Amino acid sequence: MSFSGFILKIFGWKVICTVPDYQKCIICVAPHTSNWDFVLGKFAYWSVGRQAGFLMKESWFFFPMKYLLRALGGIPVPRKRGSSLSEAIIKKFNSSERMTLAITPEGTRSRVTEWRTGFLHIAYEAHLPIVLGAIDAENKLIHLQESFTPTGDINTDMRAIKNYYKPFKGIKPENFSAD
Repeated sequence: MSFSGFILKIFGWKVICTVPDYQKCIICVAPHTSNWDFVLGKFAYWSVGRQAGFLMKESWFFFPMKYLLRALGGIPVPRKRGSSLSEAIIKKFNSSERMTLAITPEGTRSRVTEWRTGFLHIAYEAHLPIVLGAIDAENKLIHLQESFTPTGDINTDMRAIKNYYKPFKGIKPENFSAD
C-alpha cells in the first residue's frame, strides 16, 4: 500500500478506481464543497499510482505556497474571465506525450448551479476522455469509475455529467448542486 493510500485508510477513506490510466485526460472532480477535496483528490490519485495536475485560483499562488502548488502540478487560474487559459491548456495537451489535469467544474466551494464549461471545451478540442471523479463524503469513497467522451454539444454533455454527480454528497452537502 502506498503512503497516500495508508493515510486515506487511517481516516476511513477508500478509493475505487476502474478507469484506464489514460495517457491524456481531464478528471472532472465533484462535488467540490471543501478545501479538503484537494487533499483527498491528490491522495486518491496518488494511491492508485497516478499523477495529475490541477487548476486552482491564482490567489493561492502566493509566496511560498506557489512553489509547493506548482511542484504538485498546479496551474493558476486568473480571476478575470476571457483569458485564453483554455486555449493554452489545449496547446499543452496537444504538445504533451502524457498529461492528466483535474478540474472542478463548479469553480468554487460554494453552492452554484451554473458549472464552468471550460473542461468540456478542452476535452472536446483536444480529443480527450473525461474521467468522472466523485467525492462521496457520506460513504467516505472516492470514485474513479466512469469515463465520458464529450460530443461537442456543451448543454447535453453538461446535463449528462451533472446527472452522474447527483447522488453524491460532498463534505459540506449544502454547498453542492447538480441541478
